Amino acid sequence: MSYKIELAEGILTFTIDRPDIRNAINADVMEGLETLITKVHTLKPRFVIITAAGTQAFCSGGDLSVFHELKTEEQAYPMLKRMSDVLYGIKTLPVPVIALVNGAAVGGGCEIATACDYRLVREHAKCGFIQGTLAITSGWGGGTYLLDMLRHDHALKMLCDAKPYTADELLENGWATKIIKEDGDVADFIRSMKKILPEVHQAYKEIAIRQWQSTNLKERVEAEVSRCAKLWAEDAHHEAVDNFLSKSKK
Repeated sequence: MSYKIELAEGILTFTIDRPDIRNAINADVMEGLETLITKVHTLKPRFVIITAAGTQAFCSGGDLSVFHELKTEEQAYPMLKRMSDVLYGIKTLPVPVIALVNGAAVGGGCEIATACDYRLVREHAKCGFIQGTLAITSGWGGGTYLLDMLRHDHALKMLCDAKPYTADELLENGWATKIIKEDGDVADFIRSMKKILPEVHQAYKEIAIRQWQSTNLKERVEAEVSRCAKLWAEDAHHEAVDNFLSKSKK
């Protein structure tokens, strides 16, 4: 199994469990995230935490050994669309969602964390929208979420830099909610929120969701997906991935 879903003390935790390949996303993990969304609506936890196994990586994005087989726009679009629907489902969950970024979060991994309400980042973690180095844009909705979330120049710089940022830099530009130094810091972060009636949290998430709906968030994400699918089909992208995979094997 490439993931784990555990419920304890009102917290539903999803753990990507592929540390041997830096917790990259494949179809199995996608299915797991879809299951997570369903479980939130049925089990009604107080909080959701999304994290990953190990300490090296939160998520390195899509598993290129799998997704590089997608060559055309028509082949890439269904994968991008499916994962964008997953992230939209996570973003619009009716309870607070926390990304516990235990290690590097790059490319699609950074998009997953960006879709969450809070990002608790380990001191050693580096995170960034590195998709530009592969001649594509973000394609799961993360670019849209980032530009909505951060000050425009900070968000655009992060996208255009296409490089990992340190935890301190992420805290400074507003992407990181808090830098985590000890395991107990997560419990400390939610301690005061746990004192509040769950219905209050749900009401505030409803306000946020209404605001996103009023700005046609889903349609804007769809435009991001479509643009990425077109870039995916270009020779520049396939050459960049080939070069990346060649370097990885050395």
